[in-house]
Amino acid sequence: MKMAPSFDCVSSLLCAEENSSVFGDDDDDVVIDNGLMEEFDDSWNRRSLHHSLGNRNCGEEIFTGFPLPGEEYVVSMIDKECQHLPATDYLKRMKNGDLDLGTRLEAVDWITKVHSQCNFGPLCLYLSINYLDRFLSAYEIPSKAWMMQLVAVACLALAAKMEETEVPLNLDLQAGKYPSKFIFEGKTVQRMELLVLNTLKWRMQAITPFSFLDYFLKKINNDQLTSRLLIARATQLIVSIFRGIDFLEYRPSEIAAAVAIFVAGEADPMDVDTAMCALVQYAQKDQVIKCLELIKGFSMLEDLPSIPAPSVPQSPIGVLDAACFSYKTDDGGVGSCVSSSNNSPVPKRRKLDL
Repeated sequence: MKMAPSFDCVSSLLCAEENSSVFGDDDDDVVIDNGLMEEFDDSWNRRSLHHSLGNRNCGEEIFTGFPLPGEEYVVSMIDKECQHLPATDYLKRMKNGDLDLGTRLEAVDWITKVHSQCNFGPLCLYLSINYLDRFLSAYEIPSKAWMMQLVAVACLALAAKMEETEVPLNLDLQAGKYPSKFIFEGKTVQRMELLVLNTLKWRMQAITPFSFLDYFLKKINNDQLTSRLLIARATQLIVSIFRGIDFLEYRPSEIAAAVAIFVAGEADPMDVDTAMCALVQYAQKDQVIKCLELIKGFSMLEDLPSIPAPSVPQSPIGVLDAACFSYKTDDGGVGSCVSSSNNSPVPKRRKLDL
């Protein structure tokens, strides 16, 4: 195991954003809807309640007691989802070999294994890879194995800080069941975290397919409440497909629509056009159909097993967090970490000189 070089090139990097813009938009022309903000705040309160509920309720019963997001809120998320995507040419450059697909896959594989070991939730895994892809699309890093590993550690650490109640120390993330090839000091990881934050403009509360999943399933099912089993299946499918690059072509809302149609069809066979009619105002039909075909092919190749239903409250944040849903990778079970309480325009890519 190697000790990585010191990472001092961003030691002078400062955050110019005000604290009010860390998790929101900094556009001057944005008008904040107090109703939407109250709904957003309520969703975080529901999330805190979810952590206190634990696994008391299991099975296929229907969720009750938590209102779904309103249509206005869903439309607002659709309008903003492009702010949390990699650059528009990222997938093309990855396929053309302009970017190293192999090192990206290695980084994603390590993130996935450590995520499983630490028993993090599905959203933490999604955010880790989302941060990684957005950073790689906007920042040119040296073609050194240790640098990609450092970025992977920083992205996972940031996602854990955003979504988990117990966050391991940076050294613990690197030295568990799946140790990294290089071990970085805590201050080195923190400097890379700051570089990632600055590059992503501090937009870390990304809009994801989970943000739309519960709402879309309810729409497809004629406004019927959604069972845990259906949510669990859809969640499992999302965390299984987005590790590769093929789904980078689609927006989160398009992935959510395709997954919702797919799992709803598994539970109760239905015509795709009929299901699409319920979602046509939220996503482009041709993109959803293409994504759906990709999911069908993936599910046949992977032969995904069914899973027990998790205890998740009916809310988009509950679906996002899914703290009771123990996600397992194909190569091992869920372990634990030593914890501590501690398609937007293409941006100009900056080069990191060491």
